[in-house]
Amino acid sequence: MSGTVIVGVDGSETANKAATRAATVAAGLGANLVVITAHTKDNTEVVQIGSDTWILDDAEQAQKLAEKSATKLRELVPGATIKASAVKGKPQDALVEEASRLGAQLIVVGNVGMKGLGRVLGSVASSVALNAPCDVYIVKTAN
Repeated sequence: MSGTVIVGVDGSETANKAATRAATVAAGLGANLVVITAHTKDNTEVVQIGSDTWILDDAEQAQKLAEKSATKLRELVPGATIKASAVKGKPQDALVEEASRLGAQLIVVGNVGMKGLGRVLGSVASSVALNAPCDVYIVKTAN
């Protein structure tokens, strides 16, 4: 199978576990992996501390997080073709929309929030599984 596998990352350990599994699966299938970080706003703030000025941009920070994860995955899974992307929207919406846009064959998510109150209210994994245009692989990342 060639094609595209998508995984979302947010810097958490559970997302990193799912991303590592996604990279392994993508490499085994000969597919490209797209690592996505969602951001909910196009927010830019200018912060001044003393004579230093910092520009904080949500999209830029999300892209940096996705790039950092992609770099780590390239080290863990040599030979994998991995791209990083920042997408505006809620995580579950961003994953589903990007999968549709890219014609992905698989979305990989962790199982955080699949039990208890999170299950009743909905989790990223539940929402993705219900709305995905392709197969969804839910990685056991939490008990």
